[in-house]
Amino acid sequence: MSRSQTLHRSEANSKYSFFNNKIVSSSLSLYLKNSFNSLALVYYVVGFFMLYLNPEDREDSKESHQLIQAVSDDDDILLAELLSQERFKKVINKRSGWGIPGTPLRMAASRGHLRCLEVLLANGAELDSLDVKAQTPLFTAVRGKYLSCVLTLLKAGANPNGSINNNCSPVLTAAREGDVEILKVLLQHGAEVNARSKVVLWDSNASISSGPLYLSAVYGHLDCFKILLLHGADPDYNCTDEKLFRRIKQPKTVLEMCLRHGCGVEYIKLLIDFGANVYIPTLIIEKTTKQNEAVELLLKERGCPKSLMSQCRIAIRAYLRKINRMDRIDCLDMPPILMNFLKYREMPTRSVTF
Repeated sequence: MSRSQTLHRSEANSKYSFFNNKIVSSSLSLYLKNSFNSLALVYYVVGFFMLYLNPEDREDSKESHQLIQAVSDDDDILLAELLSQERFKKVINKRSGWGIPGTPLRMAASRGHLRCLEVLLANGAELDSLDVKAQTPLFTAVRGKYLSCVLTLLKAGANPNGSINNNCSPVLTAAREGDVEILKVLLQHGAEVNARSKVVLWDSNASISSGPLYLSAVYGHLDCFKILLLHGADPDYNCTDEKLFRRIKQPKTVLEMCLRHGCGVEYIKLLIDFGANVYIPTLIIEKTTKQNEAVELLLKERGCPKSLMSQCRIAIRAYLRKINRMDRIDCLDMPPILMNFLKYREMPTRSVTF
């Protein structure tokens, strides 16, 4: 051990003794007397750990804090100046900050600071870095409804599905919040429209898959509901993952859930048009005006099979969904009128273009 290292350790030990004898005992006493002084104890404990950081680590923490502060202030000029220096660039992906520690890119995305986000990406920031909650920068941008940041991250190559370690996803968030534009952008960049397996096992007693189609219906977002169906969402269970589906006891279809929750006849009609199995749901529900209308539509559909043309449309779309080629519909060799029919463009829309 070098003389300088010995001196550094000796200094740290002496500081620790002082810390242990004076500050900790005082802090614990204050904490026991008055609970709101617990924050002071936190600061002292942080100080204790800082004593045992190497000088190089302390310097990295200082530089990381400066990057975070520049992003927090939305100062892209200062941020670019800092990142022009190698000592700042090497901590660009370091997580820091109070609350939920995250990278500078996460903060830029969660605050909607587009210029800072672009500077960070230009300097090699990791696109899909995770915070302690397994949230990616894209996830935080979707949650904050920052469309420009979402677009920039997706164009740079961010995973549109977020992290498999997080039980939520960007699509689930957009569907729940009814954010039509962000949902469209995510799906256009290949986001999954059906429920998918996660690292954290779901409740084995669950009866539905809790996919985006379910959420958009429960929260009353009809436009999101239709967009998901247009991009290939399974109209029966919103789940094509057999492993996940087997874990759901007595699964309920989206159609049955819509009937039970009185989601309205518009949802029922869309599900029928997109090929939902009308014979699965049991019609044991409370009678309301909305439900009566929806049930009548369902019973009528059971008695009157779809036209051959509609059956063909459903079959073609089901096959494209199965081979994960819903985005290739425009490449099919067919007349424009049939192409529009295949894409449901003859159906009325509610101020939404597809």
